[in-house]
Amino acid sequence: MSDLHQHDTFQRVDKVQLARRFGAAARHYDAHARFQQEVGLALLARMSESSVALDKHQSPALTPPAAGLDLGCGTGFFLPHLASQCQQLHGLDLAPGMLQQAARRGSGALLLCGDAEALPFADQSLDWIFSSLALQWCERPAQAFAEIHRVLKPGGRLLFSTLLSDSLWQLREAWRTVDERSHVNRFLSLSQLQHALTLGGFCAPELQSLTWSLAYPSLSGLLRDLKGIGASQVNDERQAGLGNRQRLLRLGEAYEQFRQPDGMLSASYQVCLGQLTRN
Repeated sequence: MSDLHQHDTFQRVDKVQLARRFGAAARHYDAHARFQQEVGLALLARMSESSVALDKHQSPALTPPAAGLDLGCGTGFFLPHLASQCQQLHGLDLAPGMLQQAARRGSGALLLCGDAEALPFADQSLDWIFSSLALQWCERPAQAFAEIHRVLKPGGRLLFSTLLSDSLWQLREAWRTVDERSHVNRFLSLSQLQHALTLGGFCAPELQSLTWSLAYPSLSGLLRDLKGIGASQVNDERQAGLGNRQRLLRLGEAYEQFRQPDGMLSASYQVCLGQLTRN
């Protein structure tokens, strides 16, 4: 484990602040989470495809896997979709406010407040883990993957999505013309993510990087969505928030270079979709 900590790529994250920020956004999160929902549904589709492939090699009389986890479940949007995939579904999130919203889904999931880097589960106790756009907030990604590896049973599956380093590059570039700061959360590159997975115990991970392009009539829509889901900058440079009116006006002018022929402003996310099996 000492080797894990020595070589883990990490970013400074105030987890108390992170939990407070996402918790405060919980009640209106879903109204601003169109992108997050699209990514999670794409991941669910992959989960269903792989489950069908597995079922072809199993007896139809077999019951569903015993235990599954939605890691970073947020408001619980995906819990009803996941409930049929196991006998006992768990939902874990760092923010109590998110779990309060998740409890209203009526999914039957057992909800727990906890940290991905210190999972409150016994060794080899889970059949699968689903995690959509949550792992990018970890301070030590390799530690989180080591925990996932620890709690999965041999042959257990991890299905996850996470943001990569080119996410919101347009916003980052526009901010730099204003004050030479990025004001955008920093995420791992694909190679750094692969390294973190390997350190965490997953062998030769094969990952897919996709670009999600969103369109907004004005920059205010993008900024409103980021604030609405609690995803304003949370790592490093905490003092460099979104700024005052004059700076926002300058930001809007700088962002105009990314207006498309159809009149919409482009905002891009680089997303990794991963599906791994524990040896």
